[in-house]
Amino acid sequence: MVRDTAIGLLRKTPFASGGVRQVAMPAAARTLSTLSRIGYEDAFLLETGQARDRTAEQWARAILEDAPIALRSALPWGWFALGLQHGSTRSDRFVLGWEVRRSTPDFVLLAASSRLGLPAELLFERRQHTLLFATFVQQENPMARAMWAGIAPPHRQVVRYLLEQAAARRETHDLDPRGSRTRLEGQKFSS
Repeated sequence: MVRDTAIGLLRKTPFASGGVRQVAMPAAARTLSTLSRIGYEDAFLLETGQARDRTAEQWARAILEDAPIALRSALPWGWFALGLQHGSTRSDRFVLGWEVRRSTPDFVLLAASSRLGLPAELLFERRQHTLLFATFVQQENPMARAMWAGIAPPHRQVVRYLLEQAAARRETHDLDPRGSRTRLEGQKFSS
């Protein structure tokens, strides 16, 4: 997939409604970031019914690694266009190329450095009946700030869509409760 096609796909991600809402960044979530300065942040809550049946890292893997194939293929291209430097998609130290910086049962912090001055972190934090997905971006220069200003609206749309798709897969039992189906090699969801 060429870079321009990937970015176009990310910009055209359909809006999905229900079960996901954007919320103010919880102060406790902000303290988990390791960025020296946060220039952009957003937070979304996914109503899960029961979020504690998997770890935060398993949630992150299910949301990112089990995304619809077209989107899962486009995401790394979009991140590359932003200068984000990712690792292997086949290593347990990474989630779809994002380094696992910190992981506990209740939260996982994923990180990527940037060639263009936009280092970023993704936080997945499980709660009793919801999952928090937060994005933190450090904007190190005027070009990075200008670039992110254009990317922020489609970024929020993509995050909402990823969360909605994960919820839909879970409802249709197409999502293993322990994490990514690609890592579990065909094991089925059990109710």
